[in-house]
Amino acid sequence: TWANNKLRMEDKQGQEHIKLATEYGKTQLNLGHIVDSERQKRGDNGEGFELRTDSWGALRAGKGLFISSDGQSGAQGTVLNRDEAIANLEQALSLAKSLNKAANTAKAEGTLTEEQEGRLKNCIKDLYRQVILLSAPDGIASATPQSQLHTAGQHIHHISGGDTDISAGSNFTAHAVGSVNLFAQSKGAKLQANQGKVEIQAQNDEMQINALKDATITSSAGKVTVAAKDEILLTSGGGYIKIKDGNIELGCRKMVWVKCAGFQVMGPSSVSFPLHNIPPLQTFSNRLDLYDIFGASLGESINYVVIGNKDKQVQQGVLDKMGRTQRIYSDKAETVKIFAGYATLLAGKED
Repeated sequence: TWANNKLRMEDKQGQEHIKLATEYGKTQLNLGHIVDSERQKRGDNGEGFELRTDSWGALRAGKGLFISSDGQSGAQGTVLNRDEAIANLEQALSLAKSLNKAANTAKAEGTLTEEQEGRLKNCIKDLYRQVILLSAPDGIASATPQSQLHTAGQHIHHISGGDTDISAGSNFTAHAVGSVNLFAQSKGAKLQANQGKVEIQAQNDEMQINALKDATITSSAGKVTVAAKDEILLTSGGGYIKIKDGNIELGCRKMVWVKCAGFQVMGPSSVSFPLHNIPPLQTFSNRLDLYDIFGASLGESINYVVIGNKDKQVQQGVLDKMGRTQRIYSDKAETVKIFAGYATLLAGKED
């Protein structure tokens, strides 16, 4: 047409193609031997199909969507043939079931393999539900210079027949409302920090460290301190040393040997050691996002104050570069007031 809208069909053998195009957004559907405006092949891989636009695009299938690079030579087979994808999923689930059995034997937390199997049968095999299935024999990759978000209203399952590697250029953080479980079936486990300390806490319950064989605690360039509020008990073979209430009690069924160059009995003495203060766990938390209000001014210091019940100040600080407050914690659900602005305004609690 005069506006360069076109439907072109080429029947030349070896160069068959169809082009449907409009200049609006340079939107095109190219099928077969893909050529440019001069009818020259666009690159070594210029064949197959291309759907492109300089504007927005949408791909929608109300009953389900199957995207695959599994070959189907000569357009043989059904449209939604998913044999390769299903075989790969079943193999992955078989591995998950095997590891789940080993974890249960070791008294570790298992995975939801039964639910995974049900989802495979009901959603993937028959495509009865509105799902998206991706399958590729040589790999799938996604990349962006910005951020990626993966979210699920129910569960996320990761299964790999080989290694699973996670790398982070900054921090790696994992949170769980329930439990966190790690299980290694045939080899060991390591937790290492090259710089900084390693801190492990059981904030509201006991901590157990068990080993079938030897257990070793060493400090290569410092000291080892063991402290407890109520009691310390060292025991083996019926003998023991108990430290409690400022007393030291030694007990055994046989002999006590003391081997030393000298032995002195002096007056009473004691040492105090500050025990780590573990904060109480607070169930409720939230943070406020004010980017839509202060977005243009976030290069400056935007202060905020959080006021809780009985006009008590709960928190104060400066909005981060995304316009967010720090996370606000509470042991119960409650309504708070947040005042944000420049420091001179906050003196009068004006938002």
